[in-house]
Amino acid sequence: MNDTVSTAPAVSVVALDKTFSTRRTEVVALTGIDLTVKPGEFVSLIGPSGCGKSTLLRLIADLETPSSGTVEVFGKPAHDARVDQSYGIAFQQAGLLPWRTVAANIALPLELHGSDRAAVRSRVAELIEMVGLGDFADRYPDQLSGGMQQRVAIARALAKKPALLLMDEPFGALDEMTREYMQTELLRICAETGAAVVFVTHSIPEAVYVSDRVVVMSPRPGRISDIVSMALGSTASRADDLREDGAFFEMITAVREALHGAPVADVRGVETR
Repeated sequence: MNDTVSTAPAVSVVALDKTFSTRRTEVVALTGIDLTVKPGEFVSLIGPSGCGKSTLLRLIADLETPSSGTVEVFGKPAHDARVDQSYGIAFQQAGLLPWRTVAANIALPLELHGSDRAAVRSRVAELIEMVGLGDFADRYPDQLSGGMQQRVAIARALAKKPALLLMDEPFGALDEMTREYMQTELLRICAETGAAVVFVTHSIPEAVYVSDRVVVMSPRPGRISDIVSMALGSTASRADDLREDGAFFEMITAVREALHGAPVADVRGVETR
């Protein structure tokens, strides 16, 4: 489990707007975003290209500055959460340093934080086993498959035992079989660590499989048009056979309808918006 203990939401976004300005024009990327992610919850962001999914993730990560509104991570302003390394982050490209081995890439955040060598070795060994790369600690990134590189990136994001993972299409460049395997692996890792996740994806089946809730965003300017709760049980108990279950296809239909603007009914038949 992670070391962070807090009763505050993992993420709290209130009245968030983001406008990008150039010399000639202004582009409203996001408007009126309100979102709360509970500790340990897995929330996916989905919507058409350009709707601001990645921008919202970057605002949570303090990689962009809001035009208005607030973002907090475990009760702290996003900037403070970044400085305190309260979250881990992974992108579509693994972003590994090619001159560092698997172990050395995972160790990087710990080294930058000034952890002692014994603690680094212990934590890296733990993470390598967690992501199933025990035989590859001394390999370099160009000796790994795409899926293995992403596992290294996830391990690196978990190095400081964050209570929150921010993930921007981390499996988007993988083939379908590897992608499905990595989805299950991610849920296993999250169950072991207790981390909350905010996960950007373009794939409806992926969002349904990994999520407790799927946040559906509108075309630009991005708004939250719907939030669909997944009636699929705990994410920790999900396995590949879920993909053949009727309830899985019902949830895919619910998210697809939300994306197309149809009212979505929850499992009790009550519309969620």
